[in-house]
Amino acid sequence: MTEHLSHGEFTVKRRTLPVAAALAATAAMLLTACGGDGKSKVNDKIAGADTGDASASATPSETAGGPADRPTFTFPTGAENQFENWKTGDPAKDAVLSDVSQTVNAVDDAIFKGDANSAGVAYYRQGKALVSAQKWIQAWLDQDLTWTGVTRYYQPNVKVADQDTAAVVYCANDSKAFNKNRKTGKVDRSPSGESPYITYSTRLKKNSKGVWQTTDVISKRGDRTCAP
Repeated sequence: MTEHLSHGEFTVKRRTLPVAAALAATAAMLLTACGGDGKSKVNDKIAGADTGDASASATPSETAGGPADRPTFTFPTGAENQFENWKTGDPAKDAVLSDVSQTVNAVDDAIFKGDANSAGVAYYRQGKALVSAQKWIQAWLDQDLTWTGVTRYYQPNVKVADQDTAAVVYCANDSKAFNKNRKTGKVDRSPSGESPYITYSTRLKKNSKGVWQTTDVISKRGDRTCAP
């Protein structure tokens, strides 16, 4: 059966990349480094993008303010990221969460467009997170895959340590997202046998423009804290 790429970085359905063994410990460290405790959550999705008219990706209805040069992302019809309970009511935390949602969308947009060196990804990611995203996008391209369906992002836990440092841990569920062959358009809906729940642990720094850029990302599939 065809393997499923996982939407979460460094994890794939039916097989795990070498770094997976280190994820559990590192996930907890990200929030600790920012002076807070947090729930560990992961996002793993692999899907294929439907062709057709483009539709706006599902992002929080209100994006954070800041520079006017923020990129916008448009997903193919049939592909959607849903961010649930992505508002805390705290302006500082909500600004961080808005940019976290945008970095997720930036990576998917690059997968859809087949661009591992996307300027949109570089806008929202720097350092290790940028390198990992570029490798992740390239992995999709190397297998001639994209995705379609819906991935849910939920239970965000955000810690703002100071004016320019923050950490966010959140869950994802990719059970309704599927691989799609980029050349043939065929969607692989075969069950993967893997947990659909993923925990993402991220660390962010605010740049001179006021954009919260992700600098570290760790994902882990099968985290019980993300299950119902």
